[in-house]
Amino acid sequence: MNQNDILLIEDNPDDAELTRIAFAQAGIDRQLVVVRDGAEALDYLFAKGQYAGRDVRQLPAIVLLDLNLPKLDGREVLQAIRGDERTRSLPVVVLTTSDEPFDVEATYALGVNSYIRKPVDFERFVDVVKQIGLYWLVLNQPRVAS
Repeated sequence: MNQNDILLIEDNPDDAELTRIAFAQAGIDRQLVVVRDGAEALDYLFAKGQYAGRDVRQLPAIVLLDLNLPKLDGREVLQAIRGDERTRSLPVVVLTTSDEPFDVEATYALGVNSYIRKPVDFERFVDVVKQIGLYWLVLNQPRVAS
């Protein structure tokens, strides 16, 4: 993974495939790396377990995070990301089906950059993914690590 890649933390294979298709249809030419649970996400980001050989300095351009994950939920993943100096400023966008006020408030309190509810309609989903890509991968000026 390099700075241009996208890390998708999503346990639903159908949603992961829809996200991949949506990025392709939106013309976003980035590698989408998919991990299926919160523990695997942290192993990936911090180069542990099956990802021990990965260069921990190579962070994704953005993390798309589902909240309802096995092993560790999205809030726990976000807390770990924000709690480590290496990943503290990594852009994290929650992309979930939940519109519960508690989830929205809890993730912002933990430092999420954006909270987006997944549209059910595929065309709207593609549009949302296109907007995410345009903003976070084109318009946003990322923090430069010192």
